[in-house]
Amino acid sequence: MESETSHQRGARSPKAVTVLTLSRAIGFRKSRNDCHAQCGRYDLRMMTNLPKHTKLILALLLFMPAYFAIAAFGTKIGIWDWKFGLGVLTFSGGLIVFGVTALVALVSLVLAYRAAPRRNGLVAIAILGLVLPAAGFAAFAGARSKAADNPIHDIATDTGNPPLFSDETMAARADAGANPLSDYQAPLGQLELYKDRTAPELAVKSHAQIITDRKDRPAPLPLGGATKAEAVADIAAAMGAMGLTDIRTNPETGMVEAVAETFWFGFKDDVVARVGDSQIDFRSVSRVGISDLGANTARIIELRARTEALLGAASR
Repeated sequence: MESETSHQRGARSPKAVTVLTLSRAIGFRKSRNDCHAQCGRYDLRMMTNLPKHTKLILALLLFMPAYFAIAAFGTKIGIWDWKFGLGVLTFSGGLIVFGVTALVALVSLVLAYRAAPRRNGLVAIAILGLVLPAAGFAAFAGARSKAADNPIHDIATDTGNPPLFSDETMAARADAGANPLSDYQAPLGQLELYKDRTAPELAVKSHAQIITDRKDRPAPLPLGGATKAEAVADIAAAMGAMGLTDIRTNPETGMVEAVAETFWFGFKDDVVARVGDSQIDFRSVSRVGISDLGANTARIIELRARTEALLGAASR
């Protein structure tokens, strides 16, 4: 009987083998699904069983990006002005958020390290709660350093005769309560916007001197063999490629204007290019703030490079 049974097992039909294989696969899949369900329940229990100090860190780590996003977009859509959004909420309030998160993370790190048995996951969360605020503090310090290196917000390639904005642009700046355009030859200490905010060694310098002293001072672009109309068209195209908006051209006067807007806070800078007989000059001016953190210089350098590429060999 035993040999007959063995013979029958060895002589199973292909259909029987397929059914057996499917049944085993279904059983394996069911077992795997059961494992996933059990693992999910285990993960849920792990989350609910976290110590309160760890849950607090996780909540603060989630709160940080939401807080800064609200501060930025609230400024952009006009819920509050830029001074409150940037100065009060972002810098002053941000320091408090970073400090509280770091303090809670430090306490949590001590508690997690001394716990028995020690749970490495809790230690890692506490360390993350220290690292992210430290990165935030470093970013703030970097911004202050960059502001010191870029004390003005009005940059032009021609410091003796900077390109002028049209009446339309000046009206838009007035409606926005923008900073007045600066006299490039007057020392900062004589300008209302700077006289109480500038260090003595900087107060004696003018915009022209500060721009000339920059290592990355943007230079005019030689016009070469290009016509004024060609240059105007290429400048407008370059501005569009950079994401600038409200681009306005005047082929007769050789003027091209546009507006640059930051993504987070919605800060607007006015940009103008002037096509002369032999060169193209650029100017970029922030509407608000004291320092531009180097944004206007970087913008002119990029706009110049893009325009040069479009003009081709004629501009060299």
